[in-house]
Amino acid sequence: MLLIGKAIRMERIMNRRTGNCVVIPMDHGLTLGPIKGLENMKDTVSKCVEGGADAVLLHKGIVESGYRGGGRDVGLIIHMSASTSLSPTPNYKVMVCTVEEAIRRGADGVSVHINLAADEEPQMLEQLGQVSAQARAWGMPLLAMMYTRGEKVKDAYDPLIVSHAARVAAEMGADIVKVQYTGSVETFRKVVQGCPIPVLIAGGEKMETDTEVLEMMHGAMQAGARGASIGRNVFQHKDPVKMIRAISAIVHDKKSVKEAEKSLRGK
Repeated sequence: MLLIGKAIRMERIMNRRTGNCVVIPMDHGLTLGPIKGLENMKDTVSKCVEGGADAVLLHKGIVESGYRGGGRDVGLIIHMSASTSLSPTPNYKVMVCTVEEAIRRGADGVSVHINLAADEEPQMLEQLGQVSAQARAWGMPLLAMMYTRGEKVKDAYDPLIVSHAARVAAEMGADIVKVQYTGSVETFRKVVQGCPIPVLIAGGEKMETDTEVLEMMHGAMQAGARGASIGRNVFQHKDPVKMIRAISAIVHDKKSVKEAEKSLRGK
């Protein structure tokens, strides 16, 4: 029964028609505070749903604030690890939730953030292993956000480093992994080929133009990615609904960048 339970939950995150997904992470409030776009969570979640997002990602305490009580359903991923920008060790993510607690709050999946190369990497890997075991026991999909942040990392977009990060997630038992885009179809294809689980790209810092975001998304999909987990470039956009539609056009309908841009113009 746990196997079918996991399959059902995965279909609430990964689009059943395409097998891909557009996740809007909104865990930034814990890390950075109530930044632009995250002041009114119910309104923001509603825009994500209207735009066609497959899932939203929230910390446990904000689930109730984002609950709409009506309209189209959307997958819920509860984030289980955290640190704040105020911390003397902001790269050290600690566990702030359990899989059982996420289930009680209605989660379809859980996620953890791991910073490889940080001084506290051993502790974070241990936590990932523990969460992986708990998630498997409960039939709960696990998304691992894998970043590389530390003195040994000269270039966080280096394909070899990103490939390693993605592979760590698979080796540790995650079901989906989120990593940085390496900048080209050729280099990111190597990341995907070396990772046996679905790979999503991170949105990163707010970009200067919409075209940059869509070109990144298109390149990743051409390389074999299975979607995106994009936050600030969506919820801080002047029209989040249209931005999600544009991203979804690439992820789910294999549209070109120019075709996706029509969604931003309302065409």
